[in-house]
Amino acid sequence: MSQLSVTALGVRLARAVIFASLAVLAGCNQNAPAPAAGTTDRASADKAEASGFAIVRLDPALDAIISSDAALETIGDRFGLTEGPVWVQDDASGHLLFSDLISNVIYKWTPDGQLSAFLENVYDGPDILNVGQQTRRGRMNVLIIGANGLTLDREGRLVVASPASRAVFRLEKDGTRTVLADRYQGKRFNGPNDVVVKSNGAIYFTDGNSGLRGGANSPLREIQFNGFYLVRDNTVTLVGSNKEFSEGFPNGIALSPDEKQLYVTIGRKIVRYRVQPDDTVANATEFLDVQGNDGLKVDVNGNVFSTTGAGPGEVRITSSEGKRLGTLRLPQPPGEPREQICATNVGFGDADGKGLYITACTHVYHVRLNSPGVRPGPR
Repeated sequence: MSQLSVTALGVRLARAVIFASLAVLAGCNQNAPAPAAGTTDRASADKAEASGFAIVRLDPALDAIISSDAALETIGDRFGLTEGPVWVQDDASGHLLFSDLISNVIYKWTPDGQLSAFLENVYDGPDILNVGQQTRRGRMNVLIIGANGLTLDREGRLVVASPASRAVFRLEKDGTRTVLADRYQGKRFNGPNDVVVKSNGAIYFTDGNSGLRGGANSPLREIQFNGFYLVRDNTVTLVGSNKEFSEGFPNGIALSPDEKQLYVTIGRKIVRYRVQPDDTVANATEFLDVQGNDGLKVDVNGNVFSTTGAGPGEVRITSSEGKRLGTLRLPQPPGEPREQICATNVGFGDADGKGLYITACTHVYHVRLNSPGVRPGPR
């Protein structure tokens, strides 16, 4: 080591000792005068609040749904872009499945903390250079290749919305895949996004643009609008689209507990439709108008849990009457490389259905609720 290196090292060590001493002194100075009432730096307080998990209570009815001291548990991090949480109660403990859109993997997490790859190569087609829309994750430019929305049918089989495959498929018990829908009127979908299954087997799913490298501008696009569809008796029916909306595409989708209403997020809007006897929908009404929309789910009392997508990491809780009850605000860690903590979707789990699982871009979280949510699968 050169003399210059030794000198520089000595300077750095001296600085470290000084800064450490100052930090200890600052932390231990219990006799420092407290700030006068009303003089707290609001900007600093806001920054501190924004950095951690917070339950924002907008209505007393929120207390019946989640306790004010409920703790947020991180069950996984360092993922690419998580989505589609679905709980599988296949034994006493059950497990969670969720997608990683960048890694092309569906993960399995068990309550004892074990994480494993449940399904790899969700997109297994030959056209890897043209599929998967480019998006952002933190500072990184990435491609959407893996699965998005996941759900279960009444036989407990996994149903997958696969954007890059431009299809919705079912994973059979023997591991084989059955394509349930990949075209409408002979034209390939743009990128199935989210999916829900009704108790009679009818399947609803949304179609975005994320299956195509160029998104909505891709020359490979075959359907010039974004719709949401019904699959019933092996027939695909268009039941709604974004033609009446100036921005956005059908994204999250969920059924009410009695299956009489269908919720769809389209741009800023959450739209509620009346489900008809033939499983088509009618009577579209605006349920909520908010900045940022992605996935959503409904609890057993009809409360809607909706997420903000790539915007602020928040889960909004709204009553079935459209009254905002509160918000779960996710932590936002500082520093570089910049993490992206968002809220892409939610799913209800645990043996009693009172666990809320939140996919949050690079993370997956869990928080306990006071009342259960609607879980797909066998009843």
